[in-house]
Amino acid sequence: MKHLPRKRFGQHFLTDSAIIDAIVREIAPRAGDAMVEIGPGLAALTQPLVERLGRLTVIELDRDLAARLRQHPQLDVVESDVLKVDFTALAQRMAVGEQQPAQRRSAGALRIVGNLPYNISSPILFHLLDHVAVVQDQHFMLQKEVIDRMVARPATGDYGRLSVMLQWRYAMENVLFVPPACFDPPPRVDSAVVRMVPLADPPPIDFATYGDLVQTAFSQRRKILRHTLGRWLEARGFNGDFDLQRRAEEVPVHEYVALAQAVQP
Repeated sequence: MKHLPRKRFGQHFLTDSAIIDAIVREIAPRAGDAMVEIGPGLAALTQPLVERLGRLTVIELDRDLAARLRQHPQLDVVESDVLKVDFTALAQRMAVGEQQPAQRRSAGALRIVGNLPYNISSPILFHLLDHVAVVQDQHFMLQKEVIDRMVARPATGDYGRLSVMLQWRYAMENVLFVPPACFDPPPRVDSAVVRMVPLADPPPIDFATYGDLVQTAFSQRRKILRHTLGRWLEARGFNGDFDLQRRAEEVPVHEYVALAQAVQP
């Protein structure tokens, strides 16, 4: 029975075989990799991945699709909202107990892939930040506009809160453009694939402080920081050296990190 895409789940199924092959090449799966796919849908990407991996864990919210996926002998299906999945616990289970011995990997080596629902892509990215310690790399298909913001450099129109929050922790690159015609039904936006590799030695920060700082800075991005971040810093008794005569988009990531380190509790 044909599965009809469900709008409430943001379902757009990838159908272009050439694009699927290109995505698999970018991911470069190897036999035994501890890989998790978010939102496998009709398994267009799932099947070529599992053929190379031997076994694959998939996270699917749609119960009808999850039931179909359970019929595949090489898939471990987690039927859940991805925002409720504890990826750290999942990595530990995959490392010690739920794969054949030859396929076991130490916790800290999850490779996560997926065609993320565009309506909740940012919450998913921030949720995964909580589990980045167990991640080797991530490859996601997203709205191209979102990826443009993720990889943006300072002093550009796309540079913003998402850029600063993610670049603190990941090296990222846009690796593939995916037009709407590659999907059924076609989305109304262009898509792309991003590669996200956690930095081996990220600067230590209090993440709550960093997040509050960055959100305050970009709350009125056209204003000089003296009017927004300046008040935030004053309330915390900061008397260090930081140029507040700039707009938020002009400040590079390393300066936001250093500022967060200077004011964190």
